[in-house]
Amino acid sequence: MSSESPRLVQRYLPAQRLIHWIGGVSFLTLLFSGIALLFPPLSFLAAGGLSRLVHRIAVIPFIVLPIVYAILLPKQTKELLTESLTYTREDWEWLKCMPAYLFGRTRGLPPQGRLNAGQKLHHAGTFLMFVTVSVSGFVLWFGKGQLGPNGLAVAAMGHDLSMLGLSVLMIGHVYFTFLYDALSAMRTGLVTEQYARMEHLKWLETLPPEAFAVAREIPKGGEAGESDIKSAAE
Repeated sequence: MSSESPRLVQRYLPAQRLIHWIGGVSFLTLLFSGIALLFPPLSFLAAGGLSRLVHRIAVIPFIVLPIVYAILLPKQTKELLTESLTYTREDWEWLKCMPAYLFGRTRGLPPQGRLNAGQKLHHAGTFLMFVTVSVSGFVLWFGKGQLGPNGLAVAAMGHDLSMLGLSVLMIGHVYFTFLYDALSAMRTGLVTEQYARMEHLKWLETLPPEAFAVAREIPKGGEAGESDIKSAAE
């Protein structure tokens, strides 16, 4: 390891990380309990209505978490929505480099803000799929008496396609997390300055000096816990 300890920068607040993990668990619970209703080899999980009950319980945190996020973190919510739907020339140039980025090559990437162009597309797609899967799900839950067979079929198709879209987005999210060794961002809220410079240079340049910390020791893999850092301002 270099004699000079690498600098770290806070990327996510504790509340953001907690909501992220709870949201991920609730989504996976909804996904697998829903598959049990559709996939014959897993039909035994639906016996007695168990998977249906689990599915409906998991809906609660899935729907409530975005509301909690907006209440607890209004500034971050506004930034997330605004940035996810705003594209600059650098974003379009970044997207041209996406094929190389898919395989771990980052040379020549245009400087990006707090979100890179790929993350913007991911967030925008997630917002859209969240709305469609939620609306179609409630239609299926409460609209059976009002909708005919055709209406229910349309709602079911919209629900299934939305879950498929969210599943693809999650797979991509996990893939890039491990490809670029970014898991520590959601484990500790911290990323190395090197990572931030590669992925979010424009954002990094806006940070005040007190946003940085110095790692006392970085374990193998480049991650650091909050107990392993010492404020650079000290």
